[in-house]
Amino acid sequence: MKMGLDFLATVVESKRLRLEKAKSHVSFYNLRASAYDVRTRAARRAFRSALNNDTRINIIAEIKRASPSKRRLGLNATVQEVARAYSRGGAAAVSVVTEEDYFHGSLEDLRTVRRSVSLPVLRKDFIFDEYQVYESAAAGADALLLIVAMLDDETLERLRNLTEVELGMDALVEVHTREEMRRASESGATLIGVNNRNLHTFDVSIEASLKLITEAPSGVLLVSESGLRNGAQLKRLLSVGYRGFLIGESLIGTENKEEALCSIIRDAGE
Repeated sequence: MKMGLDFLATVVESKRLRLEKAKSHVSFYNLRASAYDVRTRAARRAFRSALNNDTRINIIAEIKRASPSKRRLGLNATVQEVARAYSRGGAAAVSVVTEEDYFHGSLEDLRTVRRSVSLPVLRKDFIFDEYQVYESAAAGADALLLIVAMLDDETLERLRNLTEVELGMDALVEVHTREEMRRASESGATLIGVNNRNLHTFDVSIEASLKLITEAPSGVLLVSESGLRNGAQLKRLLSVGYRGFLIGESLIGTENKEEALCSIIRDAGE
């Protein structure tokens, strides 16, 4: 399988096919009604609020079953058990990868996490349609990922407004480059994630976060994503202004996820 932007296009096409099938099972209007119903009982902007806590190390601990580069990740516990271990370990929020064909996730994984813990839940997927935003809300997500590299400016702004203004959720707007940071800022994004994974090579380095911090507009809450494994990395990123840290594969691969998370938090705070 080709990686990089070719892979991104492949995944999006796969999502389009699944989206058409989903729309044939649940109408847009019924789904929107379900989303509104869920959101009237949910806290507004809970994900952002959790990352605004200055008294702790704000880790978004991720549940991911597979990756395109490493295939199956060997999830050694149920989704419910992992979510609860993350909660006990001090996570600020839980991220759930719901893409089916290449990451082997599902919205049911997200629903399970929502039932299992009280932490804010982020849906990570390839979102490009309003239907997916309502789908995320109806499933219980507090936030969702919007990837600048796969969205035009009008769609990015429209989906962000729908997520944050209409539904009171949070949109974590993900960037990889200086140009994407500019586009995220112009869309009105105030919660921006810098992905340390190069979309062309799939190489991972926290230098991406360190370089792009200088391009971020003032007042934006910044999250560093991918390739984070230890407290020393988080301490370095904290020193330049990052407030949240999304950690997935390095936690998924551990036997004792609670202790692994506690250890990273402890080391970052020393």
